[in-house]
Amino acid sequence: MFGVPGNTKIFLCQEVVDLRKGFEGLGGLIRTLFSEEITSGAYFVFLNRERNRIKVLYWDLDGLAIWYKRLEKGRFKRSTFGQTLIDRREFFMMLEGVTPKRLQARFRAS
Repeated sequence: MFGVPGNTKIFLCQEVVDLRKGFEGLGGLIRTLFSEEITSGAYFVFLNRERNRIKVLYWDLDGLAIWYKRLEKGRFKRSTFGQTLIDRREFFMMLEGVTPKRLQARFRAS
């Protein structure tokens, strides 16, 4: 598992992606699908058609990095709210296979 800072933007691609794509292919998708720059420090999450594989592309201060995970059983759930920008809590629940019935914040920082 890797650490994600609390203020990091995490974008979930809502389209099915061929995960044979590497840095250039996923970077091209980011430029066409998202308004965020690839070097902004945001994490970009991609799922395959069967949702048993996930790739996360992010800028690691001096270059791009890809994190890849393949499930032997089960599937990753798409964003519970169908949104492109997800928060860190939703991202980690998706990676761990947790499907909440509802998310309720205890407080909102202003």
